[in-house]
Amino acid sequence: MPLKQSILFIIDDLELKYFEFNDLVTNFWLIKEFLQRDYEVYTAVKGGLYTEGKTAFAVCYETCLKDNNIFYKKEEPQRYIIEHFDIVFFRPDPPVDIDYINACNVFDFVDSERTIVINNPVAIKNFNEKFHLNYFEEYAPKNIVTTNSDDIKAFVREHKKAIIKPLNQCFGGGVYYLDTEEKNINAIIKNLTNNGKTMVMVQEYLEGAKYGDKRILIVGEHVFDECIIKLPGKDDFKFSMHSDKYFETAKLTKEEKEMALHVAKHLNAVELYMAGLDVADGKIMEINVTSPCYFIREINAHNNERFQDILMEKLINLIELKQGKIDIPQLC
Repeated sequence: MPLKQSILFIIDDLELKYFEFNDLVTNFWLIKEFLQRDYEVYTAVKGGLYTEGKTAFAVCYETCLKDNNIFYKKEEPQRYIIEHFDIVFFRPDPPVDIDYINACNVFDFVDSERTIVINNPVAIKNFNEKFHLNYFEEYAPKNIVTTNSDDIKAFVREHKKAIIKPLNQCFGGGVYYLDTEEKNINAIIKNLTNNGKTMVMVQEYLEGAKYGDKRILIVGEHVFDECIIKLPGKDDFKFSMHSDKYFETAKLTKEEKEMALHVAKHLNAVELYMAGLDVADGKIMEINVTSPCYFIREINAHNNERFQDILMEKLINLIELKQGKIDIPQLC
């Protein structure tokens, strides 16, 4: 019998607090499915990462299955060298602040040839989910990244409608709609730019976003046909409530699939293996690589399927490819 493979999931503090029964989050499904496939799975938070000299460690907890649910052994923290694990899933949520960056820095001392890291935190440090959308300028809405209030207001005047957003948040945090009638535009800009010291992104508003944005899912160079439309919340211009009534099922168009495959190839080459693209009007608004949500429960409910099985097939193919166990990736 081959030895069990061991996996470490680095997740958000809030997810660890509500670890059991939390089927809204992607990590719940991944951990459950790996346990069902007889992997050893441990979990940690970014505050539990540390180094001694050039050796990277994690304070972590063993997870287990019971009555078809996941649990972790709260009273039994263990300290492991991170390279003890065959695979690490690095998935804490933003904000990408100094604590987040320092957690990424720990992985400067982890050999990614020895331990497969998904997504590689070294790559995450070099790829901002908003800023680096411009690597794919042909698919990006017109945008500027600046601290300058006058430039932001000029952009709004030119495009009539715009979105302003911080560069390091998630789940729509700090995102505002601006138009030429906005009476609080100065206050919004001053607040988000920290009085002209912090860069923000300002994007042209995509009219199709009023009908929701598609979350396109990527593993390696594979783009899934299954996707979800995230609908704007009540009295909001954007998706803001994780509730069933704000989701619809969707299929990719040929153009969206080609666009996503182009992006996937680039991300895979820099070890950003799991990603979620937010798309409207054929344009990519964001490229989520820190802790992309795959909306497994919602896809299952809308499509009457087990999307976790499809996802796990591609993830295991990716892992085995990186470990040299298969020669040809399963792509399409």
